Amino acid sequence: MADYYGVLGVSRDASDDDIKKAYRKLAMQYHPDRNNGSKDAEEQFKAITEAYDVLRDGDKRALYDRYGEAGLRGGAQHVDLADALNIFMRDFGGFAGLGDLFGGRGQTTRSGADIKLVAELTLAEVAEGAEKSFTVKLLEGCDACGGSGAEPGTRPQRCPTCSGTGEVRRAQRSFFGQFVSVAPCPTCGGEGSVVSTPCRKCRGDGRVRAERTIVVKIPPGVATGQYMTLRGQGNVGARGGGRGDIAVVFQVADDPRFERDGEDLYTEALVSYTQLVFGADLQVSTVTGAVTLRVPPGTQSGHVFDLRGRGLPRVNASGVGDLHVRVQLWTPDEMTPTEEALLQQLANVESKPPQTRAKGFWRKMKEALGA
Repeated sequence: MADYYGVLGVSRDASDDDIKKAYRKLAMQYHPDRNNGSKDAEEQFKAITEAYDVLRDGDKRALYDRYGEAGLRGGAQHVDLADALNIFMRDFGGFAGLGDLFGGRGQTTRSGADIKLVAELTLAEVAEGAEKSFTVKLLEGCDACGGSGAEPGTRPQRCPTCSGTGEVRRAQRSFFGQFVSVAPCPTCGGEGSVVSTPCRKCRGDGRVRAERTIVVKIPPGVATGQYMTLRGQGNVGARGGGRGDIAVVFQVADDPRFERDGEDLYTEALVSYTQLVFGADLQVSTVTGAVTLRVPPGTQSGHVFDLRGRGLPRVNASGVGDLHVRVQLWTPDEMTPTEEALLQQLANVESKPPQTRAKGFWRKMKEALGA
C-alpha cells in the first residue's frame, strides 16, 4: 500500500499549505516537460500527484487516514498521466511563469463537470455486492455540429486575440525584475478558437442535454462515505472538451440487528435464566441468514461469543470479518401464576451471588461491549 505522506515527504499531521508546498516543489522537479519525456520522472510525477489529490481533499484524507487505500473509491485507482497533468494545471496553472517554464501547451479544452450519484445500500447488499442502475441527466456532444459549436458547413476560427494559444501574457517590470503572468484569453475563454456562426441546435455550446442509464457494479464490503469513480463518464466539456467523471458515493442503511465496526458486526441475543444455567442452542441472525450458536451450561450474562467469518467482506481484499454475539439475560415484564410460584420457590433455595467482582471486571466489561 502506498504511503501518500511518505511520497510527498510530509508528516501525517501536515497542514493543507504544507501539503500543497511539498507537492508543488516535487511537481516542478518531476514534471515531464522538464525531464525530456523520462519514464522514471513521469512515474514519479504520477505518484506524487495521486498522493496530493487525496491529501488535499479533506474527505478523501479522512478516509485514507482511517482505512488506507481501501477507503478510496472502493479501492485505490491510480491516476494516469493525463489526470496528473490536469490536476497540476488545475491547481498551479495560474502561477506566474509556469507557462514559460514548461514551454506552454497552447490551446486547451476543458473537461465537463463531474457528476455525483448516491448509491443507497442495505447491509445485505454490502455483504454480497450489488449492481445498481442509475438514469443520469447529463450533457452529451451535439450530433448536429459534432461538438464543435459551429453551424454545420462552418467551423470555428482561430481566436484573433490570442492567435489560437488560448492564453494571454502580460509582462510587468518591478524592482526585482520582469514578471510574466499568464491568464486564459478573455475572448475565447482559453479555447483558442471562436465560433462566429453558432450551431442552431446547441446554440454554439457543442453540447445538448440527454439521459443515459449506467450500471454500477459495487464490490462487497463498502461503507458509508466511501465512493468509486467512473472516469470519463460524466458531462462532456464545451466545444470538444473531454468528459468529466461520475462519483458514486455509498450510503449504507442502518440495520437494527447489528452494530458495525469495519468488517466486524456486533449483535445481542436475549436469553432466559434457565438457558444460561442449563445451556441452549440459539438461532442467531447473520446478515444473509441465521446460524446456530451453542451456549454452554453456566454461561454468564454479558458473555460475548465470536463467530469467525460471519461478518462482512473486506472491501477489495480477501477475508471476512467476524460476528460478535453478546448473550444478555432477559427479565420478563409479566409472569403467569405458575411461573411466579416456581420462581418464589427458587428464590428460597438458590445460592447467593458474590457481592464483589474480581479485579479488572470493568476493563473486561468494556472489552465485551466493544468500547
